[in-house]
Amino acid sequence: MVRARVFRIRSQFGEAPMAPRILLARHGQTAWSLSGKHTGRTDVPLLEEGRHGAKLLGERLHRAPLDGLEGVEVRTSPLSRARETCELAGFGDRATAWDTLMEWDYGAYEGMTPAEIQAVRPGWLIWRDGVPGGETLAEVTARADEVVSWARSADRDVLVFAHGHILRSIGARWLGLPLDFAARIRLNPTSLSVLGWAYGEPAIESWNDVGHLTA
Repeated sequence: MVRARVFRIRSQFGEAPMAPRILLARHGQTAWSLSGKHTGRTDVPLLEEGRHGAKLLGERLHRAPLDGLEGVEVRTSPLSRARETCELAGFGDRATAWDTLMEWDYGAYEGMTPAEIQAVRPGWLIWRDGVPGGETLAEVTARADEVVSWARSADRDVLVFAHGHILRSIGARWLGLPLDFAARIRLNPTSLSVLGWAYGEPAIESWNDVGHLTA
């Protein structure tokens, strides 16, 4: 069983048995993510490349050592690019849509590339400066904290399908760090990351793993 295997792995490092982890799956490639456009609430579909990557991610999640993550609670952003990634990975029938996992609302910067934003606002950094007309840093932090609290309250590992910036925010907040730490932990489309524990403290077990796309 997956849970017993996880117990043995953690016990090697002195962790409390069954300490819940959160597995983060970023959605597959879209036309906007490929071009670098900020894709917040615009419902952009997956490219064929993204669909293929989602299937490869699913194959990985359904073989050892994860073996389908039996009994694990699954949640997904309701936006189609995340929801379809979840479905193609084989978890659609087990997943609950959760608005808290939606991508950052980029407001006036929706659909713009970083270069286009820099042209009108030199030196801009979303993790420090936020966006006009969209979600504030405090609001994104609060959403990330809600996901972290939910994951830690579970009696089992959890799996979420969502978006680059909100997943990076969750990574920062899992570690108890301010949101701007997320600037240092990039995520590729269809990547898999695991947030867990080390020596009794929140830790990153793996980050931005795309080995399933190149195997």
